[in-house]
Amino acid sequence: MDLGLDGRVALVTGGSRGIGRAIAAALIAEGTRVALTGRDAATAGAAAADLGGGARGYAFDSADLGAVGGLVDAVERDLGPVEVYVANTGGPRRDPDPLAFTSEEWEAAHRTLVVSPMALIGRVLPGMRERGFGRVVAVSSSAAVEPLPGLQLSNANRPGLLAAFKHLAREVAADGVTFNAILPGRIGTDRLRSGYPSAEALEEAAARDVPAGRVGTPEECAALAAFLCGASASYVTGQSILVDGGMTRSW
Repeated sequence: MDLGLDGRVALVTGGSRGIGRAIAAALIAEGTRVALTGRDAATAGAAAADLGGGARGYAFDSADLGAVGGLVDAVERDLGPVEVYVANTGGPRRDPDPLAFTSEEWEAAHRTLVVSPMALIGRVLPGMRERGFGRVVAVSSSAAVEPLPGLQLSNANRPGLLAAFKHLAREVAADGVTFNAILPGRIGTDRLRSGYPSAEALEEAAARDVPAGRVGTPEECAALAAFLCGASASYVTGQSILVDGGMTRSW
């Protein structure tokens, strides 16, 4: 399927590894010019060089709201106006005690999971509306619709971004701009693997808990994200779609 992304410019935050990197690769395969970010210039640059295909790396920390303007300015200077924005950030730390987090951790989680992507949207959305085309896709989590043990900061904050997307989707649908989110479950990233004593333990847990019987891959998330970024998904907006092998029980 031709997604109609050839020559488009995409910004993928957190694109140097994991799901973000897989999304960047999927967009590049569709002919998209991709700006991907990492915590430092060396990491982002190395990922971009490895992906090739016109990818370019930029240093960006989602906790640094003051860096949002400079990032967008640099991308648009180097590649052109941002037409696709994939909002992807690392998740807050885990803790089995839902009351174990400090006020500073709560504020930091809200800043990175909600405020930072909204600040970026504030910069790129006006141009998308003027040009009559825009795609915004958030990489959220299944925790946004069904709270997960140990992930209280995600459980509480990720639904806020989905609500904001739902509202924005209605506001700009007539302008050719869509807002959607993918909600990964147990996907084989470094972050997921770090929560298990071994690869075998992770696979055993997936076989027991996930109806599909296995851990998902970043590429499976990327395939959905790339579709939502494409021209053929122009009538899909305001949606949050699970990629979790059937694990989530809620609607």
